[in-house]
Amino acid sequence: MGGRLALLIALGIDNFGSGLFLPLSVLYGIQVVGLPVAAAGSVITVGKLVGIAAPPLAGRLVDRFGPRQMVIAAQVVQAAGTVVYLVADNAALVFVASALLAAGQQAFYSSVFALIADTSRHGAKDTTFALVGAVRGVCFGLGGLVVAGLTAIGPAGYRIAVALDGVTFLAAAVVLALFLHVPHVRHEADSPPVSVVRNRPYLVLIVVVACGALALDLFLDGMAVYVSEVLHGPAWVAGAMITVLTVSSVLLSTIVVRWTRIWWRTKAMRIGYLITVVWALASMAAVLVPVSWLPAYLLGTMVLLSAGTLIGNRANALAEAAAPRATRGRYLAAFQYAFTAAGIAAPGVVALFVFGPWLPWLVAATAAIIAFAAIPYLQRTLPRDAVRGDYGRIAST
Repeated sequence: MGGRLALLIALGIDNFGSGLFLPLSVLYGIQVVGLPVAAAGSVITVGKLVGIAAPPLAGRLVDRFGPRQMVIAAQVVQAAGTVVYLVADNAALVFVASALLAAGQQAFYSSVFALIADTSRHGAKDTTFALVGAVRGVCFGLGGLVVAGLTAIGPAGYRIAVALDGVTFLAAAVVLALFLHVPHVRHEADSPPVSVVRNRPYLVLIVVVACGALALDLFLDGMAVYVSEVLHGPAWVAGAMITVLTVSSVLLSTIVVRWTRIWWRTKAMRIGYLITVVWALASMAAVLVPVSWLPAYLLGTMVLLSAGTLIGNRANALAEAAAPRATRGRYLAAFQYAFTAAGIAAPGVVALFVFGPWLPWLVAATAAIIAFAAIPYLQRTLPRDAVRGDYGRIAST
C-alpha cells in the first residue's frame, strides 16, 4: 500500500467516525447521560476549551518525533475519549470525555498537515491537500448519513455511534502504524529558531486565515438561524445549502486546484476572500427577497461561497511551506488556532442577529476584507517558495 493511499484510507476512516459523533455530542449528554440541556452544553463547551491547550505540546512532539507518530497518538487519545463517553453517568465524566476528544482533535490538526505534506508526490502539495479534503468530506458525509439512521433507534443508537467512532479512531491509527512509513528527518536550524510569536509574517498569516475562515463558520453555525428566525423561510433550505457546499467541495476541489495551479497561493487566497465578501453581502441582501423566491436565491448564493472556498483553499499548504523546517510542528500547531479562533467567534457573531439581520454578515464581510487587504503583505514577507506553491515547481521544470 502506497504512503499517500494509506493516509487517504486512514483519514477517510477517521472522518467517517467524526461524522458519526460530532453532531451528537450535546444530544448524547442529554439523551444518554441524562444531563439537563444547559448543563450538557456548558460541560462539553468547557471540556473543549480545555482541549485547545493541546497544540503547543503537540507541536513540540511533532518536531521531536515526527507528524506520523503524533497523528497516531491523537487518534488514540480521541478513542480514549469515546470510551469515557460510553461509561459516563455524570457531568464530571462527560467533561473528561469532551476534554480528551478536544485535545486529541487539536493535536490531530496540529500534526496532520505536516503529514499530508510529507506524503505529497513530486512536491505537488496543493493538489494533495485538496484531495485529502475531498476524501475527508465524503467520509464525513457518509458518517452523517449513518448516524441519521442510528438516532432513530434512540439512546441505544447514540451509544452505537460513540462505540463506532472509537473503533474508527483505532482503525485509522492501525492503518497509519502498519502501512504509512514516512521517515522523520529532524532539521537543525542554522541559527537559533525564531518562535512563532516573534515571526510577524507568520502571525499575520494566522490572523488572515482566522478572518477568512469566519464566513464559513458563520454559514455553518448561523444559516439555519438566519433562514428560520430572520427570513422565516422553509427549514430545509439551510440543510440543502450545506449539502451543495459539501458536494461541490468533494467533486471540484482537486479540479479547481489544477485549473489554478499557475496562480501563486497568495493570489488564489486573495481572490477567494474577495468572492467571500460578495457572498456575505448577497446573504445580507436576502432580507429583500420575497419568501417564495428565497430557496432559489439562497441556493444560488452557494455558487459564490463554493467558488470562494474552492479557489482560496490554499492556506494549509501555505502555512506548512512557510514554517521553518526545524520548528515546523510548533508553527503548524500555532496555525491551528486560526481555525479554532474562527470557530469560537462564530456563535457570538450569530448572536448578533438580535441587533439586526444585517450585522453578522457585515462582520463576516469586514473580516474577509481585512484578510483580502493583508495578502499583499504576506506575499512580500513570507518565503517566496511558499508563496509560489505549485507554480514555482511548474516554472522550474
